[in-house]
Amino acid sequence: MPDVGHFLIGLSGGAAVAVTAVCIPFVTPALRRVCLPYVPATTQQLANVRAALQAPWPGAQGPVQRRLVDLGSGDGRVVELGASLGVESLGVELNPWLVAYSRARALQMARPRPRYLRTDLFRFSLAPFSDVVVFGVEQMMEELERKMRAELVSGARVVACRFPLPNWTPLAEFGSGVDTVWLYQAKS
Repeated sequence: MPDVGHFLIGLSGGAAVAVTAVCIPFVTPALRRVCLPYVPATTQQLANVRAALQAPWPGAQGPVQRRLVDLGSGDGRVVELGASLGVESLGVELNPWLVAYSRARALQMARPRPRYLRTDLFRFSLAPFSDVVVFGVEQMMEELERKMRAELVSGARVVACRFPLPNWTPLAEFGSGVDTVWLYQAKS
């Protein structure tokens, strides 16, 4: 009988370690300077992001070579959306479990396949991108706005979801309430 007890103790200890390893990346955002938790986008938010990404490109003469980055890409659905529109798309996410999940989903997609990178969005260069999508929190939008102003080329488009950029004037607004999406264009 003692062997069964040792086995059960080992099993419950192993389960506790496994649960902790899975949960830590979802809990630690609350401990960062800017708390950016994972909150899945609603179906309506994704539809509004699609509408913003498909909006006419102001001042464009012919087709525009596009590269999209989703800052805090979570489960990767916005990045998949960009790829489904034929845009080279990259997701930037800090949570290793969400990056692994997104990469696994991407394997099932046709070309162009989205890519995912595990890194801090504030340490990542936005310079090569024509489209930036962010589901941010109010506390980070002003800092993110400064980063985008410094790094994005003039004419790059920004799609902000849930919270608007505080000092930029939107080109368009899609949806209402929590599903609102704002479309901006970077200026030099």
